[in-house]
Amino acid sequence: MMGKIRFFLLSFLIVFFISSSLFAAQGDKEAGRKIYDKKCWWCHGEKGEGNGPAAEFLSPPPRDFTLGVYKYKSSPVGQVASDEDIFRMISDGMPGSMLGTAMPAWKDVLSEKERWDLVAYIKSLTDIFESEKASGQVSFGSEVSSSEDSISKGKEAFKKAKCFECHGENGKGDAVKKLKDDWGFRVWPRNLTKPWTFRAGSEPKDIFTRVSVGIPGTPMPAFADPKSETKLTDEERWHVVNYVKSIADDTKKIKEGEIVVKAKYLEGNLPEDTNAPEWNNAPPTAYQMVPQIIAKERFFKPTNDGITVRALFNDKEIAFLLEWDDRTKSIPGDADAEKLSEGEVFEDAVAIQLPTSIPDAMQKPYFGHGDKEMGVNQWYWSSGNAAGVKVIDSTGLGSGKARDAAKTDVKGKGEYKTGVWRVILKRSLTTANAKDELQFEAGKFIPIGFANWDGSNGEKGSKHTMTTWYWVLLEPKAGSKVYTYPAAAIIVLVAGQLWFARGMRKDYEK
Repeated sequence: MMGKIRFFLLSFLIVFFISSSLFAAQGDKEAGRKIYDKKCWWCHGEKGEGNGPAAEFLSPPPRDFTLGVYKYKSSPVGQVASDEDIFRMISDGMPGSMLGTAMPAWKDVLSEKERWDLVAYIKSLTDIFESEKASGQVSFGSEVSSSEDSISKGKEAFKKAKCFECHGENGKGDAVKKLKDDWGFRVWPRNLTKPWTFRAGSEPKDIFTRVSVGIPGTPMPAFADPKSETKLTDEERWHVVNYVKSIADDTKKIKEGEIVVKAKYLEGNLPEDTNAPEWNNAPPTAYQMVPQIIAKERFFKPTNDGITVRALFNDKEIAFLLEWDDRTKSIPGDADAEKLSEGEVFEDAVAIQLPTSIPDAMQKPYFGHGDKEMGVNQWYWSSGNAAGVKVIDSTGLGSGKARDAAKTDVKGKGEYKTGVWRVILKRSLTTANAKDELQFEAGKFIPIGFANWDGSNGEKGSKHTMTTWYWVLLEPKAGSKVYTYPAAAIIVLVAGQLWFARGMRKDYEK
């Protein structure tokens, strides 16, 4: 019986690979051109030069097929991309959260034959494939299983190969160099603690391939290149893979269904140190940041894509710890920031948005600075603001008015270290101005939103990333009354919020 099963599986695999090879060999260039003219030219241009109508809004820019250079290939060092590499990119696209690329996955839209036809046409846009051909796939050698010893050796190899010069000491991508690709476009080192943003996969063999053959056309070198001074052996590269896998930070990963900041009650004073151990008792909630494209001046090319939030409260105050990865510490006039900045250096900044009052049921203000029926308070902290936190009252786009600093008790403190900003924003639970300022109450779901500015990326004013409305819940301490909203209402609330958040992402990706 087992023999028959093995025979069946072997036959299936042979048929599968033969059919794939036939499709590859028989790709119809003319049929591929027709598909390209319908699906691809908007980004890649009529002649495949990467200059389609949408190109100016995309970062990174679309691939220029006329050059025959493909960043994410699996063929050995110095060789052109294989047909399978091009087919895989067409099929799977190049995701990587909001900071991935605009290249979608076509496997659910185009048949296998149509995708191979596209491969044939795309290859015809350059003459490089007429004289060169990939010999196969990079050799994986003997894979090394992850262990404490391997991870330690990988960290040493990471230093030996000087990976930290681009990716930072802790892999956050907090570079000390201003990097550009071969076409003159600004590129930022990958944040290795966020494997879900890797554009060509985050499985061990994916990472090994990238370390081995590099990313052609960019400063990322090939560490399997025998001519390289920083060449690593197969074993060393596997150790690096295990090290990179070990530094993943799941607290920064958006988790499906988690849309509520759960503020924990704390006896005594709230922490003023961003690294205080008390913050470990507050569960982190990660949110996707998307570019602000609802009002002028619209913004399409962000560098920061997420924020993680924790909250604590006591009988008098509430404090939020906002944490986000930022490759640069941006303060106007700072020489180091100017070396890395893309143009003029502005301040790094973050803001919390809250309604002026706790809404009834599921009612919320418009997420873009509120509306006339329900205004918002915005707590704005910036890296160069020695005066503290600005509190801005708004009833719609363009209506914001900064409050007199003497009339608010919102306090802020920020710290930047090894590619990470941690900012505390704190305020009393209740204030004397109940008409225009939110009064926090335990047990109630309160809308909350966030915005973020990367000053080294030219972000200022309306050019920033943001979230839609989410929720903060001050969890009642033991013995208190139950939450205000019944469970059924919360289920509806969460479902609606997820639907809206997905809609925002889809609209941006389009």
